[in-house]
Amino acid sequence: QVQLVESGGGLVQAGGSLRLSCAASGTIFSIAAMGWYRQAPGKQRELVAVMPTGGSTNYADSVKGRFTISRDNAKNTVYLQMNSLKPEDTAVYYCNAVLQGSTWSLLTNYWGQGTQVTVSS
Repeated sequence: QVQLVESGGGLVQAGGSLRLSCAASGTIFSIAAMGWYRQAPGKQRELVAVMPTGGSTNYADSVKGRFTISRDNAKNTVYLQMNSLKPEDTAVYYCNAVLQGSTWSLLTNYWGQGTQVTVSS
């Protein structure tokens, strides 16, 4: 079984920083990508940043230049360093992994439980 465990959310003043962490554990053969999504109240979930294995990193335009995604492949962990936070960054942030449990299994999305990030004015 696979699970993603997130940490690092909280309340911060505008202009501040937070660092989110997400560790994938369980039966994992390979990881195609790890990334972060967020969902604000009344809005659809949106991609924040994704880091494909062996590919280029992608960011939403709204966070480009402020957020940095990184991975520790040995620990199956993905991080999101968030700087210069704005009130509009307030959302529940979800870790996402696209992975195979075995060489013959289909690529499957897994999600973390979500961690609240609140940015005050």
